[in-house]
Amino acid sequence: MALILTKEVVVRNCIIKRFSLGFCLSSVIQRATSISNHYTELVESRRSINLRVSSIRYEQHRNTSTQDFCTHVHPERLCWEGSSRAVMLKRLEIALKDHQVDEIWESFVDFKRLHGFPDSFFIHKLITELCYSSEPYWLQKACDLVLVNLKERSDLLQSDILTKLSLSLARCQMPKPAMMILRIMLEKGNLPPMNILCLVVLHMTKTDVGIHLASNFLIQICHHFQCLRAKKSDQAKLLQPDTVIFNLVLDACVRFKLSLKGQQIMELMSATGVVADAHSIVSIAQIHELNGQREEIKNYKGYIDQVSVPFVQHYRQFYDSLLSLHYKFNDVVAASELILQLCDDRKSLPIQRDKKNSQRSYLVPIGSYNLKSGLNMQILPELLQTDSVLKVEGKQELVMYLNGKLVLSNRALAKLIAGYKKDGDISELSKLLLKIQKNLCSLRGSRLCNDVIDACIHLGWLETAHDILDDMEAAEAPIGYRTFMSLLTAYYKGKMFPEAKALLKQMRKAGLLVKLSDEMVSPTCLSVVDTTALCTSASSCPSISDLANALVQEMRDEKKEITSRVYLFNSSINYFCKAKMIDDALKTYRRMQELKIQPTEETFTYMINVYSSLGMFRNITILWGDMKRNMENRNLVVRRDLYEYLLLNFLRGGYFERVMEVINHMKEHGMFADKWMYRSEFVKLHKNLYRNLKASEARTEAQRKRLEYVQAFRKWLGID
Repeated sequence: MALILTKEVVVRNCIIKRFSLGFCLSSVIQRATSISNHYTELVESRRSINLRVSSIRYEQHRNTSTQDFCTHVHPERLCWEGSSRAVMLKRLEIALKDHQVDEIWESFVDFKRLHGFPDSFFIHKLITELCYSSEPYWLQKACDLVLVNLKERSDLLQSDILTKLSLSLARCQMPKPAMMILRIMLEKGNLPPMNILCLVVLHMTKTDVGIHLASNFLIQICHHFQCLRAKKSDQAKLLQPDTVIFNLVLDACVRFKLSLKGQQIMELMSATGVVADAHSIVSIAQIHELNGQREEIKNYKGYIDQVSVPFVQHYRQFYDSLLSLHYKFNDVVAASELILQLCDDRKSLPIQRDKKNSQRSYLVPIGSYNLKSGLNMQILPELLQTDSVLKVEGKQELVMYLNGKLVLSNRALAKLIAGYKKDGDISELSKLLLKIQKNLCSLRGSRLCNDVIDACIHLGWLETAHDILDDMEAAEAPIGYRTFMSLLTAYYKGKMFPEAKALLKQMRKAGLLVKLSDEMVSPTCLSVVDTTALCTSASSCPSISDLANALVQEMRDEKKEITSRVYLFNSSINYFCKAKMIDDALKTYRRMQELKIQPTEETFTYMINVYSSLGMFRNITILWGDMKRNMENRNLVVRRDLYEYLLLNFLRGGYFERVMEVINHMKEHGMFADKWMYRSEFVKLHKNLYRNLKASEARTEAQRKRLEYVQAFRKWLGID
């Protein structure tokens, strides 16, 4: 379509032309009117075309970059020259009022290409409308729009808009863009209020990637807070994280078994002066359990033992973790003492306590009491956040809360029985079982001892079963007729006739089978075995099968579990590392290797941690070599948080070849990498390293190789 002249110009030219040719004025006017009518038709036609183009929906795609609406011009999308800025703004305003997201985005794109960004009012309204959408596509568009705005007009967006967007992204399980927005806000010093930030973290910690990002961000916040506090800045109080956000991250670290990350968060909680409540203490205990740190949990026990009765149920998981570690350390004596304490039903403790004392806080060392220096955790055992979404109770494995008291599960009993049987001290086991039965401190209640005997019979531990039966009889504890008959039947079935005869004599002394001779008893027992009337098979007697199956499972797990010697060595290495006694820690580590005791992930973590604190990054490369050999032999599995810790230390030490090795290992295992964190560390330490050096300009082969790895790392990060 040709250029359309304005009505006035057309009329003037026609008049001049007609006069020059000698035509009359009336002809000129008639011609001008015709042209005017034609002009009107063109305008209407153009408007119709524009409306049809505007009705075409913008093609959706998830990974569209921000350039889609700011750099490329598509002629078919442009409005014609006659459209004014006011008309296009009006169209955008109407779309916003109607909450039509498709039309809103089209109107904005058209306006942006012709006139740039609209006023901040429209930008805020646009992002708000996109945030209300539950579709990841529109939320990603909002995120892209924020990035472009920050690049072109950094003062345009308000913190409340960014807060709303980060929360919407987190709710939609889009942790990466959500974290990007939060980090932008932190850099600008406009972090959302802590209660809103906790909501964002709550949604992020539901996924594996989300918890990694959330935990790294909490570490970042703590570092910012510590810097501001050191400078005595007034903004420090606004940035200090609270107990709730720590609880959310610690709980997620437990759920995803991020023991190293949980340890970091725990120590930062202490360093920032945040008070640990009941939720925190339980999560801390579970993290110590994951790390095999029994002494650290025991530091809290004295204070937890003093909590009032209403709080006992909230610390069920704490005792569960401590009991689990007693078993892992093969410390049956300590496990028995803890079980007896639980069976005591807290009768020795006053039910009513002074409210002032109940709200008293305590300082607990993170590590051994013998360490002269170290962090202390401030705890308030009887504090519970009433509005928290967390449940302190958690999973119930060893210790359960039933009918207002703490009781042992079948699995806990199985571990106890297996432990005493291994030590060959059945008499002590019997004493303990009788006390547990007396206090009804197990799921089996008053029938505990009989059920234990039946379970031992089912597993073929007839001697153990008979020893417990003898101890029960000596203690004048009631023994069921079925229990005697089960053992007698097992003896006859196993052709253990001397043992059967001794038991039969014992039964008659107790007033059982007095009228039956030995010849009459034997066939009776055998017929009972055939008909399973005594319920000795696990499949036909549920009350027996629960405990018997737990014992069978315990025997299987025992073969796969780490030996108690590993936990003892790790405990020593951890102590030496906390005390910065690096030579002793290294000797203990070498001793493990000499004894052919396989180091665990925790072993390497403690060693790496102390080397890192002392800046001995080269020693970490030696440990990395040991780790790779163990991984190749399939004796070691490394989790993502340890890979991350290694990568950061190699980056700080400038070992870029090792950096790329760790990255490749993470890629092979499909592990998410928080590139922002590594980029930040790289820029802080090595911003201009080999930036303008070419491979041909390298002076030595070593420099050339290092340049190659630095360039590979830059490429991985996306740094030019």
